[in-house]
Formats: sequence, structure tokens, C-alpha cells
Amino acid sequence: MADLRTNLAGIQSPNPFWLASAPPTNSGYQVQRAFEAGWGGAVWKTLGDPILNVSSRFAAVSFNGQRVAGFNNIELITDRPLDVNLKEIYETKKRFPNHAIIASLMVEPRQEKWHEIVKKVEAVGVDGLELNFGCPHGMAERGMGSASGQVPELVEKQTYWAKEAAKTPVIVKLTPNITDITATAEAAANGGADAISMINTINSLAGVDIDTWDTIPHVAGKGAHGGYCGPAVKPIALHMVGECARNPRINVPISGIGGISTWRDAVEFMLMGSTSVQVCTAAMHHGFRIVEDMIEGLDHYLEEKGIASVAGLIGKSVARYSDWGDLDLNYQVVAKINNDVCINCNKCHIACEDTSHQCIDLLKDGDGKSYLKVREEDCVGCNLCSIVCPVDGAIDMVEVDNGLPPMTWNERQAVSGAFRASRVLNK
Repeated sequence: MADLRTNLAGIQSPNPFWLASAPPTNSGYQVQRAFEAGWGGAVWKTLGDPILNVSSRFAAVSFNGQRVAGFNNIELITDRPLDVNLKEIYETKKRFPNHAIIASLMVEPRQEKWHEIVKKVEAVGVDGLELNFGCPHGMAERGMGSASGQVPELVEKQTYWAKEAAKTPVIVKLTPNITDITATAEAAANGGADAISMINTINSLAGVDIDTWDTIPHVAGKGAHGGYCGPAVKPIALHMVGECARNPRINVPISGIGGISTWRDAVEFMLMGSTSVQVCTAAMHHGFRIVEDMIEGLDHYLEEKGIASVAGLIGKSVARYSDWGDLDLNYQVVAKINNDVCINCNKCHIACEDTSHQCIDLLKDGDGKSYLKVREEDCVGCNLCSIVCPVDGAIDMVEVDNGLPPMTWNERQAVSGAFRASRVLNK
């Protein structure tokens, strides 16, 4: 078996799979069940001054037959007394000393409040702290969560306050509800964060019941925006992880969160810079035992790749993630239809004819049988035909050697600028 152990800024765990701070980590009973199932770590549901939650509070978005493609909640931080949570954290850590327990924290933006809760939580033996600067609803209306997480100066200041009192590593959990997440990630790093985690949930309304006109979910006929998560947010999370991982001014390890449901998702996040991955919605949908498939799948993947340790994956794709202006404008691919596999559903032809570049012809052979063919000289390599095709292997996107040297937009602009400058000088 490959070595799946991870070390995130000094927080060690037997594997990279952690439960995120959420309903699955609300109690010692749940976290202990999770560790028994195989999870390497857990971020305890956010601690602070206990609040009152509403009923109802969850909603899901299903799409094309897939249940819970997206998940929405309006639940807040723990509604259990702090001393009860601390007692259960202590008991859980004592029973599972080799598993990572991270306490998620949220208090009002005052130095003494951060010092107080950090000291109380560390006294029961947690392995690290995660500062929740991401909750987009409820707590934000009280000046906490994303209300702090959207302001770089507040992120830096509160991180610094937590670090003043902390003896364990401090992770800062970032909100995606911001124009540029690297601004707050840099602020966290400047404040002394040992690591960052992302993404927290995205502002959302799950839906509206067109029969009753109530929002989904609703509380006595009224609704509010909530936090969106689940498989649907994975591309957004992956982008934000990559943006932070490739930014040299951030330079702290990352715990990736957002739509991770399988070992394949976890591999993508690790390749894009995550040291550990946090899971919530998938566990709520399928239960704690999904981690067994995640561990087994990751182990087999590493074995097939000849990689001895999960550390060999971290960040390997970051250098390949760049800005649009650095992409090769002369690189070319074209679609190739494999007629021996094609089932002649014509979806590629319709998609190309109606919404792309009209380069797939519907033809007939000598026997009058219909077939599809790509006019390669008109194909721009947009991938649409291969995306809509329902049959694996029916359409390939093939590289074309057009004899042109690599040329990026930035290089082209530099050449154009130099040419214009020379013309001015020659005049």
C-alpha cells in the first residue's frame, strides 16, 4: 500500500481525507464513527457562542437524474454549549490520538475574543485551528463569517490575533464570495496563517416552489440565501485552489474543499495544490463509509502511477495552470469521428450546425448509408461535438501539426508593440 499520510503545516493524519466543519462533525459520536470508518481527520463543527438554528434548513438541487448535484443550507455554527463540545473533543482525541482533529472557530472580530476561544480549545488537545471566515449567511449578518472574510484587512488582523494566542497550526478558511480570493489568501498569509482552506459555501438560493411560491427551503413561508456546496461547485473550488497555489505571495499549504465526492476528485485537488481534502456533502449523501472507496481508489492510483507517497501528487499540475494570455495561439486540435463506433444519433452534427462552426457534414456512402465527417479545415477544435457525444470513443480530439511555432497573446502583443515603436522611430 502507498503511503497516504499527510502533513499539513504540522497537522499529521493517516490519510488526506478529512471531514469538513459541518453537520457530520457536530458531535463526538459522529467524529468517532467517522474515524472508525477510516477518515484521517475531522474539522469540528464551528465553535463559538452557541446559536439557535431554524427549521427547515437544507435543500438540494438535482439535475438530469442525479440526486444532490448541489446542496444548500442555512444552518449556522454549533448550537451546543462550548463546554460540551470541548469535553467531546478531548474524549475523541484521547481515543484516536493518531487522527487529526481541527477545531473550527468563529467569534466576533475582537482580539480578546479570539485569545479566549483559542486558549480554551487548545487546552483539550486539538491538532490545529481553522478560522471560519466563510459562512455566507446568518453569522455574516452579525459581522462574522464572510462579513469578515470578504475584507482582507479583517482577515489579516483576526488571523494575527489568533496566532498571538495559538500554539497549534492555524488554518484560515476562505470565502468564495469575493471577486479575487487571492487577496484574502494573501491577507491570511500576511497575518501569519500556517495554511489556508477553501472554499467555503457559495451564496445561493436553491429554488422556488412554483406551486406554493415559497422559497426552498423556507421557514414559516420566508426564505433567505444560504451556502451552496456539493459536486456542482467543484470547478469553482478547483479554480480558486489553483489560483492560490500558483501565487508566490501566498506560499502556504492548502486544504481543498468543494464538491469532492470520489478519490478522483481528491486527486485533482491534490494535483492542483491541496495537501489534504475536506468532504461534507458526499458524506451527508452517502454516509461515512464512502471513505473506504476513496482510500482504496487513491492507493490503486498511486500504485499504477508508480508513486510511493501521496506527497508525490501535491501541486504537480500547478505549473500547467496559467493565464489565458500565456496559451499557445498556434496550437491546434480537430475533431475526428470514428464511424465504426458512432451510433449516428447526430447530436454532434446538430450541436455544431446550430451553435458552433458548421464543420460536420451529414453524408451518404455508396450504399446510401448515412455517416458523419468533419471538415478539418473548418474545425476550430472547440470540443463541443465530443462533449455532447453520448458514446465514449466515437469522437477524438486530435492534435494537428500545422507547422507554426508557438505564439502566445502576450508574445504577439510584445512583437506588435515593438513593430509599432519601430515605425514611429523610423518616421
